[in-house]
Amino acid sequence: MSRFVSYSTGRETGWGHLDGDTITDLTAHFPTMRAAIESGALAALAKAAGPHLALDQVALTIPVTDPEKIICVGVNYPDRNAEYKDGQDAPPNMSLFIRFPRSFTGHGQPLIRPPESHQLDYEGEVVIVIGKAGRRISQAAAYDHIAGISIANEGTLRDWVRHAKFNVTQGKNFDASGSIGPWLVPFESAAQLDDIALETRVNGELRQQDRTSRMLFPFRRIVEYISTFTTLVPGDVILCGTPTGAGARFDPPIWLKPGDVVEVSAEGIGTLTNTIADEIPA
Repeated sequence: MSRFVSYSTGRETGWGHLDGDTITDLTAHFPTMRAAIESGALAALAKAAGPHLALDQVALTIPVTDPEKIICVGVNYPDRNAEYKDGQDAPPNMSLFIRFPRSFTGHGQPLIRPPESHQLDYEGEVVIVIGKAGRRISQAAAYDHIAGISIANEGTLRDWVRHAKFNVTQGKNFDASGSIGPWLVPFESAAQLDDIALETRVNGELRQQDRTSRMLFPFRRIVEYISTFTTLVPGDVILCGTPTGAGARFDPPIWLKPGDVVEVSAEGIGTLTNTIADEIPA
């Protein structure tokens, strides 16, 4: 399985192909992973030459560090819809919201709990990254527009998503409150997405578990629907929804706290791992 990562050495940033614990740096070929995706050459670069770096000498960042758009799908599993206890079936169209790149950090980095709220929660999700631009993309053609897949912990400050009447933007965009990674896996076939197991564990305890085949809005529908109102471009990142079992649904709720370890695993992709830390005031 090919894996591409973006990283920081503390002095400079780069990206490359990960083989075992060794990164082949590819920034001489394209300055960013997004540029490589846009060129259509990403998968072929798995065999390209470049300087080598040890994985333990760098900090991983989100794979696509400079996306034009990060779009998130809400309430996309049947049990998740049932959590709302409003007696309503899933709506015919998906709920969407936007996140900023700065609200995500990479694999192995702490999710940051801000001083304004201790209601930091986890949401394990599968991520798709667009590889070919398109508008009003049909479901039949949707997979032709996907470059790669990854994993997200779509961390949320629960009280801040209720600060206004009908939006969740505030609680979804605290700096480094979520994560994407560890890497991007090139998309090759429907089997990589259509029925994969997704799990979230907190301190080793299984909290979320479902399969993508049960999503209310499948990946093809997600691409079709979003591209109806906005042009999807290479490097755009789409988070595709989380199963039931987030901390907010416990009685009483169980919020993430410093020292916790959250692991989100997706079959055929890998495991995204993050700790939790309090924000250190500037």
